[in-house]
Amino acid sequence: MTQGEMEKLKREFLEHLEIEKGRSLRTIENYNHYLSVFSKVSGVERVSDITDDVVREFRLKLNRQSNGKGVGETMSRKSQNYHLIALRVFLKYLSKREIKSLSADKIELAKTTERSLDLITSVELERLLNAPKGDDLKSLRDRAILEMLFSTGLRVSELCSLPRDISTSSEELSIRGKGGKVRVVFVSERARSALRNYLKARTDMEEGLFVSLRKVGAKKSNAGGGKPKVKRYTGKEYGNLDRHSIEGIVRHYAIKAGISKKVTPHVIRHCFATDLLRNGADLRSVQMLLGHANISTTQVYTHLTDSHLKEIHKKFHNRKTPAP
Repeated sequence: MTQGEMEKLKREFLEHLEIEKGRSLRTIENYNHYLSVFSKVSGVERVSDITDDVVREFRLKLNRQSNGKGVGETMSRKSQNYHLIALRVFLKYLSKREIKSLSADKIELAKTTERSLDLITSVELERLLNAPKGDDLKSLRDRAILEMLFSTGLRVSELCSLPRDISTSSEELSIRGKGGKVRVVFVSERARSALRNYLKARTDMEEGLFVSLRKVGAKKSNAGGGKPKVKRYTGKEYGNLDRHSIEGIVRHYAIKAGISKKVTPHVIRHCFATDLLRNGADLRSVQMLLGHANISTTQVYTHLTDSHLKEIHKKFHNRKTPAP
């Protein structure tokens, strides 16, 4: 085989993810990064040279690699697994093409500790949702963003891609999430009211729902002339806020609300899930509302909803001690 076989097959694999699998550009970039790290660290140029020993050496080097956060701190098991998952999917692709290499089944993921979640209390959440004050466009927009995040449990990327023409009278909203999968989320009256107030105050013609106020009304130019460069839709083309802007907005109002913990859009998503479970929703329904492909991802929330077990214990195990 030629010297560039590994790179060639990697490129074909990434194209397969984009075209046949419909993966997002961000997912493809991540796979490219992890496989490039494997190629660089292992020095493998032919896929037939990927062996148990090569993978073992790669895992050792990952485990000893500094995470850049402090002296003696190494890459987390979770980050190591991202590299291994990418390699495993690549090997499965090679197997389907009947290209000789290591079996994907040979790669086992590193054992990780139970995932912990940072949550805020219901009181802190309410303070956060009420933090944007005033009737100016920015306050109305930011209030709608926070209400939508909690009402729907959307991922920040999903929120960023919402169009302006969504119905504010409908309780249902179709979302295209990870892997291009469509699911239905539900919008509370409180969130719909915030959206109506925000959209009523807008006078621009931008097509995105949550737009950057600096870009509103700005015309796009093609100063260089010729055919404009075609880009994939990310929301930015329509003036939408990106994920970093949304994260900054959430962080700003968390500080304003006097919350000392780090609060992100994903923390609000966690609050959405635990709120449902604590109020009696079943795990399968929460999985569907969150858009999790595997219910094991949703199960991370169950240990946070165990407070109701105390009441069950009191109710069914409250036997009086027999008199001596």
